[in-house]
Amino acid sequence: MTAASHVAIPARRGKAAFVSAGRSVRVINTHGQQVVDTWAFRRDEPTEFMSMEHSRTALGRIMPTLGQAMVTNRRRPILTLTEDTSGGIHDTLLAACDRYRYELLGCEDYHDNCTDNLASALAELGLTPPETPAPWNLFMNIPVASDGTVRFQPPVSQPGDYVTLRAELDCVVVFSACPQDMVPINGIACVPTEAHFQVTQ
Repeated sequence: MTAASHVAIPARRGKAAFVSAGRSVRVINTHGQQVVDTWAFRRDEPTEFMSMEHSRTALGRIMPTLGQAMVTNRRRPILTLTEDTSGGIHDTLLAACDRYRYELLGCEDYHDNCTDNLASALAELGLTPPETPAPWNLFMNIPVASDGTVRFQPPVSQPGDYVTLRAELDCVVVFSACPQDMVPINGIACVPTEAHFQVTQ
């Protein structure tokens, strides 16, 4: 992959890439209503990975603002949010979807899911996830009400909106174009679509 090439994250599937410290990755919401579950693992020691619970503590909030860094389970910065044209709504609360989530929603057959997408995307690079950390759910809109309840809402992002993340460690970044089609997190039509990413200087 060249430094400026766009890589497709196929609808309902995952994709991973190596990103060196100091370089950036731009995640593009190509069609505007697609959630992209995102993970980052330290390249030489994947048991250190981007952690939502540690990041919320470091940020002092549930979503980062420009210039803030997501941190690892060892509390070190790993990805810094440097650009965001999408409205700034990126969930840090929800676990990745998995077979059990879809079973609870009434799905009797196998359903594509972000947990399996993480594993398959890493497998393409010859890697195995040490576990399935909670992802940073880019573009996912999960508002929290004053009574503590959460809602599952369509993204506020528009076609072509993007975020740019600067790697603070040599890492493996993994994306899943979330296959959720039973609640409207990927738009009211509940139709997952492709997204893209681009590794830049």
